[in-house]
Amino acid sequence: MSAPISATASAAPAANESGRRQILVTSALPYANGQIHIGHMVEYIQTDIWVRTLRMHGHEVYYVGADDTHGTPVMLRAEKEGITPKQLIERVWKEHKRDFDSFGISFDNYYSTDAEENRVLCNSIYTALQQAGLIEARDIEQAYDPVKEMFLPDRFIKGQCPKCGAKDQYGDNCEVCGSTYQPTELINPYSVVSGATPIRKTSTHYFFKLSDPRCETFLRGWVSGLAQPEATNKMREWLGDQGEAKLADWDISRDAPYFGFEIPGAPGKYFYVWVDAPVGYYASFKNLADRVGIDFDAWIAPGTKAEQYHFIGKDILYFHTLFWPAMLEFSGHRTPTNVFAHGFLTVDGAKMSKSRGTFITAQSVIDTGLNPEWLRYYFAAKLNSTMEDIDLNLDDFQARVNSDLVGKYVNIASRAAGFLIKRFDGRVQDSAMHHALLGQLRDAIGHIAGFYESREYGRALRTTMELADAVNAYVDTAKPWEQAKDPANAVALHETCSVSLEAFRLLSLALKPVLPKLVESVESFLGIAPLVWADAAKPLSSANAINAYKHLTTRVDPKQIEALLAANRESLQPGEQAVAPAPAKAAAKKEDASDVISIDDFAKVDLRIAKIVDCKAVEGSDKLLQLTLDVGEEKTRNVFSGIKSAYQPQDLIGKLTVMVVNLAPRKMKFGLSEGMVLAASAADEKAEPGLYILEPHGGAKPGMRVK
Repeated sequence: MSAPISATASAAPAANESGRRQILVTSALPYANGQIHIGHMVEYIQTDIWVRTLRMHGHEVYYVGADDTHGTPVMLRAEKEGITPKQLIERVWKEHKRDFDSFGISFDNYYSTDAEENRVLCNSIYTALQQAGLIEARDIEQAYDPVKEMFLPDRFIKGQCPKCGAKDQYGDNCEVCGSTYQPTELINPYSVVSGATPIRKTSTHYFFKLSDPRCETFLRGWVSGLAQPEATNKMREWLGDQGEAKLADWDISRDAPYFGFEIPGAPGKYFYVWVDAPVGYYASFKNLADRVGIDFDAWIAPGTKAEQYHFIGKDILYFHTLFWPAMLEFSGHRTPTNVFAHGFLTVDGAKMSKSRGTFITAQSVIDTGLNPEWLRYYFAAKLNSTMEDIDLNLDDFQARVNSDLVGKYVNIASRAAGFLIKRFDGRVQDSAMHHALLGQLRDAIGHIAGFYESREYGRALRTTMELADAVNAYVDTAKPWEQAKDPANAVALHETCSVSLEAFRLLSLALKPVLPKLVESVESFLGIAPLVWADAAKPLSSANAINAYKHLTTRVDPKQIEALLAANRESLQPGEQAVAPAPAKAAAKKEDASDVISIDDFAKVDLRIAKIVDCKAVEGSDKLLQLTLDVGEEKTRNVFSGIKSAYQPQDLIGKLTVMVVNLAPRKMKFGLSEGMVLAASAADEKAEPGLYILEPHGGAKPGMRVK
């Protein structure tokens, strides 16, 4: 490498004498306070494709991840559910791992930041930074909830914006005017945990001195090796001109009560979650190394030939290109070889929306029968090496998967396999392996592998489908179905089928990083060993017969898309309105814009007092409770409501609430829902723990109209 790894980021590969590289890869850690959705999956799919590409070259590659488990939101959610934080994160870990496995994310180790390895590493890094003079204790004034007796993070304080006067804005920025400010500047602030007015209280906090000239000098050198110009430019903007001292010191501590690791020598003080989360990368690798016999210290030491790459969303670039490299550099560890950031995901041109059913969970993809590899293919076709946002257009998704994977790719095998098995004992014609078309495909494989490694996945797949077009054109010209009619064409038919299947093998090799499960089925069908890049030059042989052809994949059915949207509308939190998906052209309208309605419009909604006469959990659902409601009619109503995280079923029996009785019944997979109960819930589920069904005053009777 042109510069020591500890001094600069670099995309240049390091290899041992055999050319085999040692590579550690991570994705950002999902927070243990929510489900995995398809926006998350963009990153894990992008990383997984890259990892599989490098493994197919024979390099020593380890892909590790973990749940990000610490922090106030996890602590409060566990408290609300009546369980311990450890019980909560254990349950969520299983859900996350299930989703990653379903999407073929090939982690070598998936761990938790709430682990002993992480605690030890955090302590050792902190101590090293302290010894380097880069930790400083300071007294700061913070908002304090006198009811909950806890200091409040910025996102747990709301109030009136000090700039524009908008109400119910968070403690760090206004979502109406875009202003940023300190929580202490809010007008009429209140705690979103208890509703109490916060008081100001002084506490000692610990800071990582990022403003130290040593950090600035190091980071200016390190940034020059970042692979993405957008990231380099953003870092230089944060750093400012030489001598500007724009970098602020970083508050790395939080006060009890807090779910996390206590800071050594500072009782009642805990590492801020953004300290132990990135260290969690190393903790997961340490856990793997101890289990399989990897020399952990050799991989993370300064000057090591091992490479280290982080795939992240562009929203957390600041942490991964400033704090994390500086923490590693000055605690005696190697720094990242590179950090690769990606953009955000929109669906049908708009931000993912629960009301439109486009806030799509990973599990709902499985539950509605969609093949996760279809999404792997579609996302890969949209991804490149930049930080551009990508869009999941559901109509385009259906058309592209059906056209490319079924109409172009799988179609090649289905057109040739039957003839080869029936007429030629399933064995290819060896002389056909030298056909010019196959030479064209073999020459392209190296370029396609290179596109994957440079994260130009869209280019890799465009090239692959152009080759598939060429193969289909060859088949259309040769017309094996016509050749098969005349026994005199047996040699020509054998050649056509042999060229087609070898071409199919090469296309499968090109698609393997994206479609590992499908290609595994192809390998079984062709009777070959798992494909690697070097196999481009190892054609099929008459020495081995192919197996009987079975359908490899199906088309996307429009009904599956409808079911997917419906499933995610069904998982709405109380108080959210379920609406039909917006047309593509209308989807760009700002999602939170509201239209004024007339009193006549409001009068159409029939709100009635309802008594909850029975309540039970819905088997197979993490969110729903089944309510049996008396609304003063001859029979009770059945309603499914997404309030399971806030209430135990037995606690609701006998309570009064408010119900929309003239809402059209909805067929759900658990049964028929005959209305909707009203509840208050937060817009930001991660920040706000509150979720409350509406309860009328005593004296109200079932069936009374609310107006």
